[in-house]
Amino acid sequence: MRILIVEDEVDVRRSLIRLLREEGYAVDEAAQGSEGLHKALEFDYDVIILDYLMPGMDGREVLRRLRGVKRTPVLMLTARNSIEDRVVGLDLGADDYLAKPFVQKELLARLRALIRRNHQTVGATITLGEVVIDTVARRVTRGGKEEPVTGREYILLEYLAHRRGAVVNRSELYEHLFDENEDTLSNLLEVHVCNLRRKLGSELIKTRRGLGYIIEGTPGEKPAL
Repeated sequence: MRILIVEDEVDVRRSLIRLLREEGYAVDEAAQGSEGLHKALEFDYDVIILDYLMPGMDGREVLRRLRGVKRTPVLMLTARNSIEDRVVGLDLGADDYLAKPFVQKELLARLRALIRRNHQTVGATITLGEVVIDTVARRVTRGGKEEPVTGREYILLEYLAHRRGAVVNRSELYEHLFDENEDTLSNLLEVHVCNLRRKLGSELIKTRRGLGYIIEGTPGEKPAL
C-alpha cells in the first residue's frame, strides 16, 4: 500500500515516514500543501495523511481541491481538535480525523480501517481458502501454520486479496507497492510473486498473460472495484 504524507513539521513527517516504512508501506512525502496536492492528483494513493494547518495552501484547501477530482481516503492530522475544526475537516471530505500528539498504534489502526473501507473489505481477516491474512497482526497463515513473509510480500498479498476476483495489472501494482524513489523498472514484482507462490501455494496468485495478476474470488463473489 502506498501512502502520501503531507506535513510541514519536519520531525513529525520523518517520524511518520519511519513508522510506516517499518510497517512495509511505500511512502511519499510533501512538505507543502501545493506539492501534496500535485502528488495526490498524479498518483492513486491508498491513503493520504494530511496536516490541517500549513503555510501557504493548508490542508483544508488541499482537501477541497482534491475532492473535486478524487475520492482517495484522507486522514486529517492536526494539533487543533475543537469540534468546529473536526466538523470543517469532515464536511470538506476527510474520512477520519486524528489529533496531535497521537499514539502510533491508533494511527496505524485508523490507516488499516481506511484501507479496508476503501476496498470494501469487511473484517480484519481475509480468508483465501487455507490461507488467512490477519491485517491487524500483519500475519499470514496457511493451513493454520504461520508462513513468514517480508513486509513487501505482505503488502502485495494484501493488495491482491483486497482486489480478489479482479485482474490487477503491473502498473497498478507498482504504483501501490513502490514509492517515488524506487526503481519500478526492475523485476522486484516478479520476485515477490514467486516467493509468495513458493510459500503459500502456486495456485493462489495466478498470472493472466499480458494483463496482470489475480487472486480469484469465491464462486458468486463480485470482483473488487
